[in-house]
Amino acid sequence: MLRALALAIRQLGDRAILAVLVKSVALTLLIFAALGTAVYFGFSALLERIGWNEASTGLVAAFGALLLVVFGGLVLFRAVALAVIGFFAEDVVEVVECRYYPARAASAVPPSAWRGLKIGLRSALRAILWNLIALPLYFALLITAVGAPMVFLIMNAFLIGKDLQEMVIARHDASPDSTPERIAPVPRFVLGLIAAVGLGIPFLNLVVPVIAAAMAAHMIHGPRSGRTVTA
Repeated sequence: MLRALALAIRQLGDRAILAVLVKSVALTLLIFAALGTAVYFGFSALLERIGWNEASTGLVAAFGALLLVVFGGLVLFRAVALAVIGFFAEDVVEVVECRYYPARAASAVPPSAWRGLKIGLRSALRAILWNLIALPLYFALLITAVGAPMVFLIMNAFLIGKDLQEMVIARHDASPDSTPERIAPVPRFVLGLIAAVGLGIPFLNLVVPVIAAAMAAHMIHGPRSGRTVTA
């Protein structure tokens, strides 16, 4: 685990990884910018519809859009980040494999862009769905101060760990010469927990998806990784 984290952080300086990082951050910010724009115009239309004719309509709509985007970012950032990195995960894993595991890179069958997009969207929708299901439990545990955050992190650690594993094995499950591998449950949970915590820290959450995807590749392919092999 520590080896995977150290190697993933060290490789952030690689040009190929930096290119993926720039693209993933740009796309994530673009998604939230588009969301903010849509909310702004929607809020403006709503104010006009209810008869708000004040000169400050634009300012009120902008402020409302900002609040909703910030709140939505807190709630949806993990889902959006997973969807984005799911789309670019192939690039991250390929760079890691080419540098550290050339034999695995040679036997890989890169998934199509469409499959990468489906993996990312499925991860995002799964995260949204399970967190919506858990909302009553979150509210019930608010009085404990730490209960809701603990349940949130535990559940998302399971989800994110599984998603990151899927992003890596997508390059190998179609190869006739390669047996898909899985990370053992406990290391996979810890990987997901690291990612879940990192995704909740402003600014760091922009690079965590790339680091986590690289870690998953090292944990599956690297020595003493705690992985399990399945037929």
